[in-house]
Amino acid sequence: MHTFKRVLAGAFLIAVTAGCATFSTRAARSEFEDIPVPKGLSYVESESTIIESPTVKAAKLVYRGRVEPVSLGNAMRSTLEANGWRHVSTATAGDKGTTQVYDKLGNSLHVRLWEGWYYTYVEMTASRTLSSGTTSSSK
Repeated sequence: MHTFKRVLAGAFLIAVTAGCATFSTRAARSEFEDIPVPKGLSYVESESTIIESPTVKAAKLVYRGRVEPVSLGNAMRSTLEANGWRHVSTATAGDKGTTQVYDKLGNSLHVRLWEGWYYTYVEMTASRTLSSGTTSSSK
């Protein structure tokens, strides 16, 4: 009976995790309109940084959630490419996680995914050159 419960619990966990690797159409905190925030992740404000000047905006945005890292990485790549980001490279460093690098019109985006003890973390580091008439929305 215990084996059945374990199998059932494992199947439930896999189904929930797979569902979390989709993207939300809601406006979540991303700071950049063309960088989607994955569903199932929570923003970690204490680990995030946003810097703005009249000509440049840069951000390191950290999220965490109970998501399987490989499917999350695949979903992020597909969605970013659909938003016009060109995949430049992917590097995996064992327990240090995976880093994906993207480019779009001279702007850069680094996506780092790694597994912690309980959560999967995503760190998105992006920079954008702002035109003189561009204003950004506040938090």
